Amino acid sequence: MTSLRRFTTAPTIEEFEAIAARAFDTIPEELRRHVGNVVIQVEEFPDEETEQEMKLESPFDILGLYRGIGLPFQSMTQPHPEPEMIYLYRRPILDYWCETGEELTDVIRHVLIHEIGHHFGFSDDDMEALEQQAEED
Repeated sequence: MTSLRRFTTAPTIEEFEAIAARAFDTIPEELRRHVGNVVIQVEEFPDEETEQEMKLESPFDILGLYRGIGLPFQSMTQPHPEPEMIYLYRRPILDYWCETGEELTDVIRHVLIHEIGHHFGFSDDDMEALEQQAEED
């Protein structure tokens, strides 16, 4: 997948959100249609609680995070009051983008697919296969 605009400077948070929305639209429909009410939130960095919980050495050590109860573990009799969230961490993603030289849209898309995979309870291998399929579409 190639981005519509090749970035040479860091996009603003608003531009980043727009890129994430476009990247989300490129994810295979069979995956996207089951995402439901998962909220995608762009933050500069993970919060301190997340850093401690994930035992991060640096806030740059995480690109995205799924927070919620994955579909395989949800119960109709015990609803969960918290919304399911996918966090995209702008600064760590931008740092990774600069280090790798990959297209920014591709990096964001990869993080989204990975975090959506956690929503479905997928393994890393499952997510790699889905990403490969998405690239072929």
